[in-house]
Amino acid sequence: MEDRRSRVFEELAVVGKAFGSAKRLELVELLAQGERTVDALARAAGMGVTTVSAHLQVLKLANLVRTRREGTKVHYRLAGDDVARLYDAMRSVARERSADVGQALEAYLNLPGADEVGLVSRAELSGLFAGNAITLLDVRPEEEYLAGHIPGARNAPLGLLASLANELQVAPEVVAYCRGSFCVMAHDAVRLLGAEGVKARRLEDGMLEWRTHGHPVEVGAP
Repeated sequence: MEDRRSRVFEELAVVGKAFGSAKRLELVELLAQGERTVDALARAAGMGVTTVSAHLQVLKLANLVRTRREGTKVHYRLAGDDVARLYDAMRSVARERSADVGQALEAYLNLPGADEVGLVSRAELSGLFAGNAITLLDVRPEEEYLAGHIPGARNAPLGLLASLANELQVAPEVVAYCRGSFCVMAHDAVRLLGAEGVKARRLEDGMLEWRTHGHPVEVGAP
């Protein structure tokens, strides 16, 4: 009986160990945005293809990711929304309980002008949609947007924002969002728009939290 009990915790530890790597957590963050090939993950994470493949195998052995083959390419995705929720919960606990995590995140996100970036809660966003008084910008790369976005959002990657400034200046309310609460792209987008004379705010978190809290997700182009 004791051996069986020990095995339960040993198998549980396999999942814990799969999450026990900064690089693997970064890959989980990316896969929470949508399906990707090894090459696409390597580009997005700034890692070598061989390194990414090795980390993905660890996640696959722990049954945290799944694959599908399309020709010569292998596409990876999270095994389910429960994996995204586990990752989200781990981040929330770490941010709340670890001063080191909080300080690292603050150093990453609190860039010059960060205090001037207004926030919109998920509940407030729903109200803005109800009043048809919002232009919602998804500033993630197009492949992430197509894999799943907030219904009604418009894809506007950071590199294209300046070209949209004139159009957005007449919008009643502009809100930007990106991958999640550990993502800096929405902060950058709001500051960039502000420099172009566009008043904008950012969603309090991002796509990861929107998905894990059960809000509707739209796939593909509008």
